[in-house]
Amino acid sequence: MTVDTKIDGAVARINGVALNAAGETPSVEELRQRACTELLRQAAQAAGLLAASDVPSGDGVVSEAASAAIEALLEQELGAPEPSEEACRRHHAANEAAYRSGERVRARHILFAVTPGVDVVALRKRAEAILLDVRCHDGRAAEGFADAARQWSNCPSGAEGGDLGWLETGDCAPEFAREVFAQVGVGVLPLLVHSRFGLHVVEVQEREAGVSQPFEAVRGAVANSLRQQAFVTALRQYLRLLAGAATVEGVDLEAADTPLVQ
Repeated sequence: MTVDTKIDGAVARINGVALNAAGETPSVEELRQRACTELLRQAAQAAGLLAASDVPSGDGVVSEAASAAIEALLEQELGAPEPSEEACRRHHAANEAAYRSGERVRARHILFAVTPGVDVVALRKRAEAILLDVRCHDGRAAEGFADAARQWSNCPSGAEGGDLGWLETGDCAPEFAREVFAQVGVGVLPLLVHSRFGLHVVEVQEREAGVSQPFEAVRGAVANSLRQQAFVTALRQYLRLLAGAATVEGVDLEAADTPLVQ
């Protein structure tokens, strides 16, 4: 893999294909996502699954044909064995809390929405400043969080001080649920929560523990979790192979812990 360092405002490329417009400065995460998607798009073309005439967008959004071709490519290349009964039982025993039923939290949040054209760096700095401010007042000024939500949140709940009410894991985006339900105790979470909607400052006001479920009751969910883990591992390895054979300019894929592909 050939890698050149990106200068702010410069154009990053995968095998000569631009990932951003001149002068555009997407976030590091966004640029890596675009790079991974472009690697897969080009691999789909090389495999004969996508017409050579398919044109990259330059903003990370691929055509419907490219999306379908990438899906077919991954199905073709990332075959993974079914998890064994023993592996499923070990996973369940080690992650019992993840399979509780009825666990819920009462929470409120301040959403900093990531929308097309938004300056993500500036947005993150603002979100981090608000997080620091509400954490400093956590437990001493209950209305401080509500006031900040009314002023800054891009969620309709902002009008209600950010109140989300009682939530179970299925009531919110999976990436949001993972962060909120993985914590213990109550109060403002120490870090921003990243979701498909943007950046969240989250306060958990109450928690109710769920009821542990026996393995037999959640066997399917456990197997699906292990399948997803195997898929992510295989995808990460596949992307490394593609990146190793590509000319990569202006984006550091080695630093990515997970495959950032939509």
